[in-house]
Amino acid sequence: MTGGLDRPWARVPAWVGAALRPELAGSADDIITAVRTDVTDYARPLVGRFGSRLTEGVSVALGQFLDLLGCDVPLEDVRVYRALGQLEHREGRTLAALQSAYQVGSRTLWRRLGESTTARQLPPDVIFRLAEALFTYIEELSAASVAGWAAEESSRAGSLQTRRHALVELLARPTPAPPAEMERLAAAAGWRPPARLAALVVEDAVEVATRLPSAIGADLDPVGVALVAVPERDGWVDQVRAGLRGRPGVLGPVVEPARAPRSIARAQAAWPLHVGGMLPTDTDDPLVRADEHLLALLLAAQPDLAADLCERARHPLADLPDGAAARAEETLRAWLDAHGDVTATAATLHVHPQTVRYRLAGLRETFGGALDDPLRRLELAIALRTTDPDQH
Repeated sequence: MTGGLDRPWARVPAWVGAALRPELAGSADDIITAVRTDVTDYARPLVGRFGSRLTEGVSVALGQFLDLLGCDVPLEDVRVYRALGQLEHREGRTLAALQSAYQVGSRTLWRRLGESTTARQLPPDVIFRLAEALFTYIEELSAASVAGWAAEESSRAGSLQTRRHALVELLARPTPAPPAEMERLAAAAGWRPPARLAALVVEDAVEVATRLPSAIGADLDPVGVALVAVPERDGWVDQVRAGLRGRPGVLGPVVEPARAPRSIARAQAAWPLHVGGMLPTDTDDPLVRADEHLLALLLAAQPDLAADLCERARHPLADLPDGAAARAEETLRAWLDAHGDVTATAATLHVHPQTVRYRLAGLRETFGGALDDPLRRLELAIALRTTDPDQH
């Protein structure tokens, strides 16, 4: 082994390898047969790259092991086994299948060693060293193959995520992408658009997307976007909430894939309001749905217009003393929220209904006919909501 670690094959006498070589002449075939029999993923004809790689790997491994016995050198050349791991990934076999193949191979070789004349004549301490040498050696070969498999997985994942990033970035543009281009990028990204989806705006969108079924994500600037499949059954929002793991997030409207840009744009518009604490939400819930806050989005889209509306609607209060103005606003909010019901307004304010009637009489003098005009009442309700600290 490298790095100054133990090399158990060095403690086996060199003559053991030379004596075992002729007795293990047919072991490679036995190992290949056992692997193909015991590991389902390898139960296939020995043809093409699969056949040549498996045959080469077993034959080289056996010869190299016998050559190492008695030599105090590290195992340096594992290129064959790293390449074998890469091939396994490319051909769709799992890491578990690869490791099972090594386990079956090591057991088969140890059984053949036990049946050899040379091994039977070895002192017990040498047999123990031989066993340690064999299983350590197989562990190093297995580690090299695992590293090759993992490198291929990382390369594929990185390339796949690059394509998914490009797809989400395309859909986040203000101008919708041509359907053919979206379909091409979706296919390249290995993503089958669901019948319905919703955009989720969240930091670390790529990570969050891995916890949601059929979702893809991209860490865009200034905040990431994930496209989340929306099934027909209920409960999918709770699944998204669980995937956030406490992160703040905004869901756009549920749309067909062709309208994904609309969902993304809506969620992106609500994001700064959400993280800025300007949307009325349950403080224990990090997730908001943009379509539940359309008025806030509308006002935020035209801040100058919203400010002018607020100033004009509230202008009659400007001439009142501070205390009277605050009481007037409180009464108006309660009255408008109660749709003009004096009894409900009084309950909200914890005062007598007659007190509410008295205040409303004064407010009608202050606002003139505005309180009896539906359009002016709407403007006043919007203005009061915009400036209400309890709504932030």
